[in-house]
Amino acid sequence: MKGLVALLGCTALTAPAFAQEAPADEPPAKEEIVVVGSLNALPVKDVGSIFGFDKNLVETPRSASTVSKEQIERFGITEIYDLVSQSPGVFTNSFFGVGGALDIRGTPGEVYFRGIRRLDNPGNYPTPIGASDRIDIVRGPASPIYGPSKTGGYMNFVPLTARAAGGKFLDNPEGQISYTSGSWARNVLSAQVRGPGKIGGQEFGFSLYGQIEDSGSYYRNMSTRQSILQAAFDTDLAPNLRLEFGGMYHNYKGQQNGGWNRLTQDLVDNGNYITGAAKPLDTNGDGQISHAEAKVANGGFGLNPFGSAFCSSPPFANPFGGLNNNCLATLYPDSGLTGVGTAKLDRRNTLTAEDDKLNNVAKTAYLDLIFDAGNDLEIKNQLFYDGYKNENENQYGFSQFHKSYVIEDRIVVSKVFKTDIGKFSLEVSPSIRYTNFRHGDDFNYEYFNRVDLTVGYNALSDRLLSTECDCNYTSYNVGHYTDLGFAGLANLDFNFGLDVTLGARYDHVKVTTADLASKLEDPTSAGSAKNSKGGWSWSASANYKLPLGLIPYVTISRQSTIIAGQGAEITTADALSGAFISASKLYEGGIKGSFLNNRLYAAVSVYKQTRTDRNSQAIVTNQAVQTKGIEAELRWSVDKHFLLSANYTKTKVENLTAIGDGVLFSFFGIEDLKGLNPALYLGGQPIGLVPIPNRNASRRAGIPEDLYSATATYSFDNGLAFAGSISHVPSVFSGQSQTVRLPAYTLVDVSASYTTGPWLFRAVVKNATNASYFRANFTELFGATIALPERPRNWQASVVYKF
Repeated sequence: MKGLVALLGCTALTAPAFAQEAPADEPPAKEEIVVVGSLNALPVKDVGSIFGFDKNLVETPRSASTVSKEQIERFGITEIYDLVSQSPGVFTNSFFGVGGALDIRGTPGEVYFRGIRRLDNPGNYPTPIGASDRIDIVRGPASPIYGPSKTGGYMNFVPLTARAAGGKFLDNPEGQISYTSGSWARNVLSAQVRGPGKIGGQEFGFSLYGQIEDSGSYYRNMSTRQSILQAAFDTDLAPNLRLEFGGMYHNYKGQQNGGWNRLTQDLVDNGNYITGAAKPLDTNGDGQISHAEAKVANGGFGLNPFGSAFCSSPPFANPFGGLNNNCLATLYPDSGLTGVGTAKLDRRNTLTAEDDKLNNVAKTAYLDLIFDAGNDLEIKNQLFYDGYKNENENQYGFSQFHKSYVIEDRIVVSKVFKTDIGKFSLEVSPSIRYTNFRHGDDFNYEYFNRVDLTVGYNALSDRLLSTECDCNYTSYNVGHYTDLGFAGLANLDFNFGLDVTLGARYDHVKVTTADLASKLEDPTSAGSAKNSKGGWSWSASANYKLPLGLIPYVTISRQSTIIAGQGAEITTADALSGAFISASKLYEGGIKGSFLNNRLYAAVSVYKQTRTDRNSQAIVTNQAVQTKGIEAELRWSVDKHFLLSANYTKTKVENLTAIGDGVLFSFFGIEDLKGLNPALYLGGQPIGLVPIPNRNASRRAGIPEDLYSATATYSFDNGLAFAGSISHVPSVFSGQSQTVRLPAYTLVDVSASYTTGPWLFRAVVKNATNASYFRANFTELFGATIALPERPRNWQASVVYKF
């Protein structure tokens, strides 16, 4: 640490003349701005979640938004899907019904906790919302100071703090107890308390939050049981040394939801479902289809007809080079259905079985030491831990587990130079991040269509999963990787209005990974690898304060990213090839402004961001894409009673791997196989390569090109308040083959609350107009075969006691 201080001192001594120390008469510190009635929705407070400097969103040259705890409470925000109406640039496809991370700018985003990246969570567990003081949504890759990150963007969760406004400890304890009930047996009990404390002569501040949920579900065979505990402690060890530590424990038990199978346009439009039972494969009579029983089906061809692999020569010749009815009936008799008919499908009947489970225990902890060395020099050491233990079982034929964790230690040395021509800030940050993973999954025999959803699972459709027998995994990876990084960031804020931010970072990643042959269905595929690789990141941003409160800005950046899977694993193949590191480039420009005494905020941005290596991708967590778009946002606190917001998003996202290869691997759906009799193959799963003849065909499905949203809330002086949000989503394709179109819809949520003394009563109606709509599901692989019918009108009501 002394070496870092010396290094920073040398940097200061060699700085240009304009960076000399200011006279003793320094300008006063920035005043905290409070806009009454704004729900803290206006970007007037400093956020360090983008570049690390104390600037508000108006001054920051990036497209970003914040959602405050007051907004979360007023609008009844309970899951990440609710954030669509609060911010532009975010719309999330279904990842089997689990809200783990937002899709930002059309690609899977990341989750940060107090500015440090958590393990990937595309659908391992729903990210908890209620314990947040605010949520920052940053569009585009992170600043170099935060390490390798994804192309699309990230959510940064700022937990409830142990200090009051202004950084002081509270004078007295305060807190609240809340109970929420609602549709489908919703039951949520939460409590929080924060305040001052003392052990001996040591004063400290604390914040404690707890939540317990035991709820049913609109969908059959689904429920949610979870407990969340979060704690934060702050104390001053010395007048210039502060300690902040805390963590979160989240135990979740639920299920993934693949939605409707046997997908057709008629099913989406009219609810007409193809019924019929799959042919028996359970030869030993244990009630489940084992790997071996599925593998020998159809005389050893299995249940996955692949394009023209066995059907391209007489007597099954097809001029289009694919499957045909004669081929299916002759070579794949076990893939057919019996008793075929049609029925109206209840939207509650989805791909969930009584024995399905998604269990996840996540543990997060942090410890920060902040040393104020005086003369605007600060040294911060941040120690962070995040880990999860996950088990996921779906009886249609997919299972997986993760036992992974990450430990990161980051030192940030910050120095501010105040001169008569401006304020100049410098940050230097070495870091080490160690990730340990154990991950297994089972997807070789994944058959969505064997189960007739009007009947449910039985011995004809229930698979024996790898996690049930601890055997026959498709992949089973164990290993670890270490990222040694060094970053520097400078902000040059001139008094004449120009503000420039420059940053660079180098990461060196060393990987060790191996496949456990004894756990694999195919032990001969096992291997191991050790490799290391480095990557540069850099960014350059500038904005300029014009008259009338307008601030145009530009940003150019290159950001390295680590290609890891759903359980934070790096595969042997990626380690051998060096494909575990790639990069993205961002070009962004826009204009922001704060008007009417900071009561009106408006921003618009245009951008283009591209992954530089189309061959380096994890299809679940980190896709190789190019995205172009426009994002516009307006927030207006009309007066102390009335708050309005509006958002517009235009997104065009293209899969670069599909463009480069001209094809994309996919599960084929009924609409893909026109001319074939579905009764001949719905007991299995045809797979193949979807042609991508042009860039339009490479567009990522499920993500609307144009998205509109708005919110409004009005509070009366007598404690009564109303709020509403509206989002309009145009029709989208469900899958990459663009054969099934999901209808457009408008989603309306409304709420009413009444505050009297320490009591708050709130009622929220979601999907108030009872819109019938769908969400696309894992569009690159499964979009043509499944889609999730979303929930109808539902309500929740809360009673809150504050003290």
